[in-house]
This record gives sequence, structure tokens and C-alpha cells, in this order.
Amino acid sequence: MTFELYHTAHSTCSQKVRLTLAEKGYAERGKDWVDHEVDLGKFEQLKPEYLALNPNGVVPTFLHDGEVILESSAIVEYLDDIIPEPALSPPDALGKARMRAWLRYLEEVPTVAVRVPSFANLFAPMRFAKLQDEQFSTHADRLPLRKEFYQRMTKDGFGEKDVGNALEQIRQTCERMQQAIEETGGPWLLGEQFTLVDILVTPAIDRMDDLGYADLWADLPRVVEWFERLRARPSYKSAFYPTARVSERYPDHFRTAADLKAERGY
Repeated sequence: MTFELYHTAHSTCSQKVRLTLAEKGYAERGKDWVDHEVDLGKFEQLKPEYLALNPNGVVPTFLHDGEVILESSAIVEYLDDIIPEPALSPPDALGKARMRAWLRYLEEVPTVAVRVPSFANLFAPMRFAKLQDEQFSTHADRLPLRKEFYQRMTKDGFGEKDVGNALEQIRQTCERMQQAIEETGGPWLLGEQFTLVDILVTPAIDRMDDLGYADLWADLPRVVEWFERLRARPSYKSAFYPTARVSERYPDHFRTAADLKAERGY
């Protein structure tokens, strides 16, 4: 099998796929799979040759023997289907249904929410602050996907209300994780088995930790322990290689939650 991954080091959706590949034994970039790094800062995801592969203009894009698979959730389930061991899905129908309910929630809530503080703290000020209003508007119009997301913010990112709503959604996610581990007995979100649920929530939690929002789950001991176990797995080290965290990739532009609060009061 020939695998190719178009991805970005700090992209949370790319991290989901790299975690899955590593768990399946395909841990080494450029060796176990062909590594295509897409520079989002240079908007390489909007180049015609990339849009020919992925008309949504986002990362990741996965190729298996030349066949294109889009969307990180679909990619990780595909990998679990074609590489049976180790299994990352429950063996029974009920377990699979519960896993897919989690996957839907993770895509609709924390995956979306984590983009708001990411742009408020870092990406918007870094990429757009020097643009004229018309230039910023033109950039948003170029996007095949997430145009509405860009139209909701200014060149400096998001306001207090949007950031507050996003933090509430991340907190809700953490509370559900705490409850799930208590109900199943853990150590993972569906119980004893490490699954795609654990993989898909990891990048959001890691990004919030990197941005300085770990206080959102500091009083949830099951979540704290889960994150410690997760980061001890070899797959984490493989997927979160140097510069995969935004604090490492953009140290000169990086701002924590405390910085944002000091600057804007929220």
C-alpha cells in the first residue's frame, strides 16, 4: 500500500490522521507514508493544483494507491477499515454506534470551537493584521469552505463573545469526557479500548493546552489523567513532532490565554 498525506504540522485535523497512522504502525513521515507539507501561511491550500485534489481547500488530504480520501474523520475510519490491527473501533454494533455518536459530536463541537481561540490568539493577528479591509474580505471570498467562519471575525480575530462561546464548548467537551471515563471505568473514553474517539479529541485538547487554557479541565481529574496517558503513547510523539504545536512553530507571534486577557480583557 502506498499512502500519501497532504497535511500541515500544526493543523488539528492533520494531527488526527497522523495519530491514526502512528497507532497503525505507520509512524515515520517520508518513510511509512509520502509526506506533502502544505504551507497554510502561504495559502498553498488554495493553489489550483491542490484544489484539484481537495476542492474544499483544506488539509488534510489522504491518498491510498492514488485514490483520494477527504475529511479527517472519514480518513481515520478508512484507515481503521483497511488496517485491521490494532483495532481502533469497538468490535460490536452497539460499541460502534456509541463511537460514531462521539465522532459526530467531536466534529461539530470541539473541532469547530478550537479554531476560535487559535485565530484570536495567533493566526488572525499574524496573517491578516496588515491587510486592508478590502483585502481581508477578498481573501475570505476565495475560500471554498469556512468562508462564513472568516466573515465572522475581523483582521484581529474574534471578539469576547465568540471566544467565550468557544471556551464554553471546550469545557462542555471536557465534562463529557470526565463523565464518559467515570461511566466506562476508563482508562479511555469508551472504556478499556483505545479508539478513534480518543484520537479525534486529542488535537483539540492539546491545542487548548498549548494556548494556555488547561484550566478548563484542571478540576476534572479523569481528563487530566487521560491527557497524561495520551501524551505518553508513542503515537503522540510521532504525530506531535517539533513545530506541530503552534507555540513551537510561531514563537515570535504566539500569545497565550493570559496574553489575550491582558491585551483585550478576555
